[in-house]
Amino acid sequence: MSETKLTVRVPREVILMAKRYARANDTTLTRLVTEFLRHLGNTADPVPEARVVRRLSGILPREVPLEDYHKHLLAKYGDQT
Repeated sequence: MSETKLTVRVPREVILMAKRYARANDTTLTRLVTEFLRHLGNTADPVPEARVVRRLSGILPREVPLEDYHKHLLAKYGDQT
């Protein structure tokens, strides 16, 4: 497979976070981006397959109204605005 160089503009703090993540997971930024983009092409709806989404799925029961969750967050953390 041939490779092509790609230039993208990403906020510096995002790049630094991604580099730390790559180092901590014994991989490269190129491999992270490549695998993410490859994953996008292999699924019709990639977001539910994301690791974080899978980990958090099911924490909040479906029958809980979103407004109740917002009230819970306000009670727990206060108004952050």
